[in-house]
Amino acid sequence: MTSPEPANVTRVACVGAGVIGGGWVAHFLARGYDVTAWDPAPDAELRLRRLVDAAWPALTQLGLADGASTDRLTVTATLEEAVADAEFVQESAPEKLELKRELLARLDAATPPGVVIASSTSGYPMSDIQTDAEGAGRLVVGHPFNPPYLIPLVEVVGGERTSAEAVAWASRFYEVAGKSVITMDREVPGFIANRLQEALWREALHMVANGEATVKEIDDSITEGPGLRWAFMGPMLTFALAGGEGGMAHMLDHFGPSLKSPWTRLEAPELDKALYDSVVAGCDDAAAGRTIADLVAERDQGVIDVLRATGRLPGARKEAGK
Repeated sequence: MTSPEPANVTRVACVGAGVIGGGWVAHFLARGYDVTAWDPAPDAELRLRRLVDAAWPALTQLGLADGASTDRLTVTATLEEAVADAEFVQESAPEKLELKRELLARLDAATPPGVVIASSTSGYPMSDIQTDAEGAGRLVVGHPFNPPYLIPLVEVVGGERTSAEAVAWASRFYEVAGKSVITMDREVPGFIANRLQEALWREALHMVANGEATVKEIDDSITEGPGLRWAFMGPMLTFALAGGEGGMAHMLDHFGPSLKSPWTRLEAPELDKALYDSVVAGCDDAAAGRTIADLVAERDQGVIDVLRATGRLPGARKEAGK
């Protein structure tokens, strides 16, 4: 057996049924798949079904696929039963390297040949996890964000022994399954989004430890500031707009020297011509033909939409207080 075309997959196996694994189960059920799940914890089925039931109202609001039902979940007694007929496998075991290595080798031995197996690892490169698996060519990272049934992003990347076909298949499958996919060209510990989150998290801890800001001030600085923009426009395009009509090039010319200022504990890269050109060209690509004026209008409307959706428009606050 090999994995069918991504659009033809009907049965998914989820191995590991904690917060992340259970979130995957809920997502796949909502997308109309038959799901088999396994977790070694004695109360795993009870906790999993409770998680799925709790997620179902939100998934119903998002819109269920035809045939979606919690009745399509089967919790098996063994790992081997869970993956016996699987057309795709999502592993979500605890973040322990030796455990991941042993489990993926075991999954490789039990899963029908050719079926792609993805790990939800939040930081380990697949090259470090696939060491004990004979069929390492079909092992990929499929890193989600919590909760997987709500947050669209999944980062896909293979290891040194992973085939390009497996990476491409996994990326396409996740897209069919309703995810927003970043297919990475190379392995980076922590992938992309976690590295960015971690940088912010570490700086926040430094500020609390040094008495420079309170926890509430740190949270408010994001939810009332850049977080409003990040909901729909990432930091690179957001910074490009700080350059006005000159875009990212003008922004780098104007603010580039501040990279040498002690604004964070991170060491800034040298803003040489190669980096400068890559960032400017990348913003041009991301703009996809939109002018600065177009992007400004999009940003402004996006912030208004977020403020309205969260009940935080200035007028709405006053009305709420009446």
